Amino acid sequence: MAPAPDPRIHTDLAHLRRLAGPARQLSFLPRQPARSAMNGRHASRLRGRGLDFEELRDYRIGDDPRTIDWKVTARTGEPYVRVFTEERDRPALLLVDQRMTMFFGTTRNMKSVTAAEAAALAAHRIRAQGDRVGGIVFGDDARAELRPKSGDAALNRLLGAIARANCALHAEREVSTPQPLNAPLEAAARIAKTGSLILIFSDFDEADDRTEKLIRRLAQHNDVILFPIADPSGLNLPEEFRFVASDGQLQVELDAGAGETRSGIESVVSARMARVLDWTRKYGIPVLPLTAGEETLPQMRGLMGLPEAR
Repeated sequence: MAPAPDPRIHTDLAHLRRLAGPARQLSFLPRQPARSAMNGRHASRLRGRGLDFEELRDYRIGDDPRTIDWKVTARTGEPYVRVFTEERDRPALLLVDQRMTMFFGTTRNMKSVTAAEAAALAAHRIRAQGDRVGGIVFGDDARAELRPKSGDAALNRLLGAIARANCALHAEREVSTPQPLNAPLEAAARIAKTGSLILIFSDFDEADDRTEKLIRRLAQHNDVILFPIADPSGLNLPEEFRFVASDGQLQVELDAGAGETRSGIESVVSARMARVLDWTRKYGIPVLPLTAGEETLPQMRGLMGLPEAR
């Protein structure tokens, strides 16, 4: 029997399934607690499920005048209204980054583990709300695309894809052609239907102007929530800290105590986070930052304005 993986380095399907209970504490519905980051000054409120057109009928006393179909009314000479019903479920698409840049951690978890846990918590909660769930799980040399579907089988397929991608990460892994962040975003633009909920869990490595355009495009007709994931060492490197960095082929030992190395790493991480946070100001996209240095569930509860669990 294979030993259980170190939960700080790798996660497995059993662990991701066990997050179903804790996920009940969260909510991705339009009504959010007053202190939720999704109700911030710049963040837009979630739209909630969309509306399906049901019928066109004659106007009745008490109908909302805003539902009048003026084209039909003008053509027939009688007032007509459009009747809509709320969609029974809503598609949700989760983008989960499991590239080698995510396989890094200095305090508690690897960033890849935090991304996997946060995505699993979201997937469980969305499915419990009765919505369809799917995702795009991407590493450097593989990508799993799962269109949103109803049922526990769809949820299990997504959790399984996350677990497999996470367990495939290791220090000696060779990366032939690293996958750019824009590739899964382009896939999301192709898969997502108007009115979808799109959650992105990533360190946003290699984010560029094209990334911003894709994010903005997705947010025009969907609710997009960004979960940028960072390691605390990126903004506060210990003076005696040394580590080995790898691109999958070559390795180099870095001395973070050296002034130029230290300032260079910190500036890269700060600039990356600043870019993502700027999308909140410019496009009203909620940004919920997570750190790999703390437990995942309490962080998500805090970002959603929920009190600490007893």
